[in-house]
Amino acid sequence: MNLYGHGESPRPAAHSGDPGLFGPSSVTWQMHGDPMMWVAGVRALYFQALHPRAVRGVMQNSDFRQDAWGRLLRTANFVGTISYGTTEAAEKAGARVRKIHRMLGATDPDTGERYGVDEPALLLWVHCAEIDSYLQVARRSGFRLTDAQADRYIAEQRVSARLVGLDPDAVPANGREMAEYFEKVRPELACGPGARAVDDFLLRPPTHPLLVPAREVLWRRVAHLAYAALPPYAHELYGRPAPKPATVTRQLRATGTLLRCVPARLRWQLPPKHILRAMARLGPGSRPAPYKLGR
Repeated sequence: MNLYGHGESPRPAAHSGDPGLFGPSSVTWQMHGDPMMWVAGVRALYFQALHPRAVRGVMQNSDFRQDAWGRLLRTANFVGTISYGTTEAAEKAGARVRKIHRMLGATDPDTGERYGVDEPALLLWVHCAEIDSYLQVARRSGFRLTDAQADRYIAEQRVSARLVGLDPDAVPANGREMAEYFEKVRPELACGPGARAVDDFLLRPPTHPLLVPAREVLWRRVAHLAYAALPPYAHELYGRPAPKPATVTRQLRATGTLLRCVPARLRWQLPPKHILRAMARLGPGSRPAPYKLGR
């Protein structure tokens, strides 16, 4: 999931046999079908909001609290489209995002500076925070990846970076480069008004009165787990403690084990059914499954 919204839902293309931008042999294809991606998406929102210039672009161009659910779903649809859709559908989704970003800007209230939300530095932060979240939550929750496969995933995701307007060569290509990037950008991070608004929404999202008990029982747990999965320096910036990393990893593993007990076919029935459509296009052998990465 992504702090920057991702436009309207693309319509499925009618091509057959096209593996898309990644294909069944990629780490992306196998990992993005995992149910813990939803927890990872919430972690990404928490993480992305700590960059004041990036989150300001969101707050000044949308009513985040009123449209946050729509933003989450549009982003999930975008990730599903570029992961499992045809090449044409993925490229169109990327073009749509780039067009929207080109039209949007934000103003720094302290300096009066006007800047575009498609500044490469901002797009790079949003991309890296998202990909790191997917990878960290998946691995800590029990999705088995070797270090080499994790590096492969980061390299593959330079394709998604290109789709949102980045030069792939300027994007981290492995775990070492990703860690170096976060070390470099850390001084720019802060918990400003935008991050506070995102934090408040994620803890208490607008809900129909009848669903408030479910929000307290289910959603609150997801939000707390996603927050806990952030790096320790993010907890320091938010000023809210989290359990020790080893405790969080146990909680992530327990949640992952539970969610993976739900049959994949049932989980993938949720609209817009990207994975089921990909399997219909490419055949049952294209079904995402973690064990395939060990082959």
